[in-house]
Amino acid sequence: MRSRGGRRSAGGAARGGAASSLLIGVGNRWRGDDGAGPAVSRLLRRRQGGAAAPLRISEADGGGLGLIEAWAGASTVFLIDAVCSGEDPGTIHRFEPGAQPLPAALFRHSTHAFGVVEAVELARVLARLPPRLIVYGIEGRQFAPGAAMSPEVELATRILASQLWHELIGFIKE
Repeated sequence: MRSRGGRRSAGGAARGGAASSLLIGVGNRWRGDDGAGPAVSRLLRRRQGGAAAPLRISEADGGGLGLIEAWAGASTVFLIDAVCSGEDPGTIHRFEPGAQPLPAALFRHSTHAFGVVEAVELARVLARLPPRLIVYGIEGRQFAPGAAMSPEVELATRILASQLWHELIGFIKE
């Protein structure tokens, strides 16, 4: 997994309580690999089951303005979205855009003109970024309407969901 921008604590998740943590899977599950974010959300929701919620989990279709409202009040926010940089499908990228902008070229397959990058930058200007924002991008290959998710991306969603779950469990025990 590639990590850019900011530092990562030993456990990988922010300290200070999971009650105000939020995970948002961004994307359109009807456009092939663009559904990676919502797939991670669904996997984590299934894993969480009826247990005490270590974090709030939601999905967004990619409209950036809704993201700013969705993360209001959360101290730690995890955003998961599909990206396209030319690397191998299924590659997982990690960013902490608190100090520097997200690489806009990676997030160019949004179905909205105002997507994740624009939401983060507008929130930065408005001083509405959460105290800790962690963005994961899963490298996709096919984004056509009606396309199935590629096997590499499907595997990456399972890997990332498992990794995030273990980070969150460690975070809650601290």
